[in-house]
Amino acid sequence: MAGFLARHLDFMSLRFPAMILSATLMLGSIVSLATLKLNVGIDFTGGSIIEVGYPQPVELEPIRSALEAGGFADAIVQHFGSADEVLIRLVPDKKSDKAEISTRVIGILKKVAGDSNIDVRRVDFVGPQVGDELTEDGGLAVLYSLIAILIYVGFRFEYRFSFGAVAALIHDVLITLGVFSVFQLNFDLTVLAAILAVIGYSLNDTIVVFDRVRENFRKIRKTPPLEIVNMSINQTFSRTLMTSFTTLLVLIALFFLGGEVIHAFATALIVGIVVGTYSSIYVASTAALALGVSRSDLMLTEKDSEDMARP
Repeated sequence: MAGFLARHLDFMSLRFPAMILSATLMLGSIVSLATLKLNVGIDFTGGSIIEVGYPQPVELEPIRSALEAGGFADAIVQHFGSADEVLIRLVPDKKSDKAEISTRVIGILKKVAGDSNIDVRRVDFVGPQVGDELTEDGGLAVLYSLIAILIYVGFRFEYRFSFGAVAALIHDVLITLGVFSVFQLNFDLTVLAAILAVIGYSLNDTIVVFDRVRENFRKIRKTPPLEIVNMSINQTFSRTLMTSFTTLLVLIALFFLGGEVIHAFATALIVGIVVGTYSSIYVASTAALALGVSRSDLMLTEKDSEDMARP
């Protein structure tokens, strides 16, 4: 492993195939989001959530059939953490009272359970208006974070780097959303939080690479920008790989052992970190090179040099 990480790999020789792959994945994500859309959860659509505990493991199909016969054909029924816990999601119904809906559903569940006692652990209601506000606020949160990152990286490095960083983040977010759209995974507030976490994680990887690129541009005078970027990625590759690997170990454990409540959250982070690691190597650096970043753009001014040399 150590020998492999010590090798000088020509990452930039694959930048054009990587860009074709990225463009294909992003286009597929856009098409899926436009046609299949996201399978948004109750946090965004509004509706009711009822969590019920059973004394023993229970099959879901009889519950689904009973709810459909009782007028709740759109109900989503799934295990929640274990086979003896059931979560029921109901779409909003403007014609019926919320309390009446929960009473009817609980009555149906008790009939299905028969002699078994069920434990109603949670009944939550989210109005459609609240769902619309969460949708708007969530989208604005992602947009504002990208704008702030564009400004931050522009001030810290150079505007070409800032556009490269934001291009990589848009790439990561779009592909992660595309995976949720293609497989129709449940998209709720926890997934939105994971998307924002992916933005921060991917940016951190990108900043590490950019910082080494800037350092090498200032130290090495006659090497072309392409070679400088390639050298910088190699110098940071072991750090990037080990950080991503250890983070993925934790997320895979959460995915398989954390239960239904964080399943979508862990999925979004796993996809985002894999794509983010790839984009910090190929998308961000390739975009900066395509915009024409050069050594002269990153050289210290005479005043900055004097300030750094001053004890």
